[in-house]
Amino acid sequence: MKDLDDIDLTIARLRKLFFRHPQHRVLSEQFDRLLRRRRVELAEGLRGEARGIALIGPSGCGKTTAAERLISTHPDLVLPAPDQLRADVVSFLVPSPATLKDVGMAALAALGYPLQRDKPSGIIWDRVRHFLQERQTLFLHIDEAQDLYTARSAGAQQSVINTLKSLMQNRDWPVGLILTGMPEVKTMLNSDPQLARRTYPIEIAPISWAGDGPMIRSLIATYADKAGLSPGTDLVSDDFVARLTHASASQFGLIVETVIAAIEEALWSRAPVLARSHFTAAFRRRSGCIEGLNPFVIDDYIAIDPRQLFDMAPTTAPGTV
Repeated sequence: MKDLDDIDLTIARLRKLFFRHPQHRVLSEQFDRLLRRRRVELAEGLRGEARGIALIGPSGCGKTTAAERLISTHPDLVLPAPDQLRADVVSFLVPSPATLKDVGMAALAALGYPLQRDKPSGIIWDRVRHFLQERQTLFLHIDEAQDLYTARSAGAQQSVINTLKSLMQNRDWPVGLILTGMPEVKTMLNSDPQLARRTYPIEIAPISWAGDGPMIRSLIATYADKAGLSPGTDLVSDDFVARLTHASASQFGLIVETVIAAIEEALWSRAPVLARSHFTAAFRRRSGCIEGLNPFVIDDYIAIDPRQLFDMAPTTAPGTV
């Protein structure tokens, strides 16, 4: 049983733990192929157009974490550092509002060259391309890439497409793209056949308790063990796995978050066993709901919207167990 002073450290270490989704292997394999291809082309003095990857999925599926983990732990990448010029991969988050000019400024900042004065969009992106070559950057990782495209006029959308293609087609230094974002990224890619042809899509589909049950049980056991807890026997049942999946909106990343939150409840209550009651408490704390709207409690848990906060009273009268 842990001292209270150790709980925050344990939870922090659990958040650093990386449990692999099957699509993470697909992402790693595709990235390695593109990385090897680019380095062979450089060694041969070729400047062919670059290729990209689009890692797509709804909020909470874990796509950003997967991309960041791939980049930060890859054994054959030089990452940005203050004392070196070369940076194989540079990452940035699309700002909000996401004008093409603001996105270019964010890219320059990620490259280590923030603008000191206001400049037109065209000049900004010329500088982005220049500094990508200067830093010998092979891939540009753009997170929340859907914000580049959605809620824009047709002309602005085409400007985004042209800018992305210009990075990949640059004759002096083509750069591959890693786009992570919501399903709307597919709309952006499909709007231009050339961009779609150069991009390999990888989608993190919703989790199914029936099909992914063994993985979910393994995840629970792994995280509980790392926290020094024993998983309760009730956590392996189909009923519980289905409830956990629904409570996490069928998203892999949210399942991980829910399990960690339940472990935290168990540790603070000094329980030696991770039980269903800890998941009940974790969901109550996260959503602010009453027990009658907690998917770990009621019979008709499918009727509950797990992303809804602060439902303090049911609109119907679902049965409780």
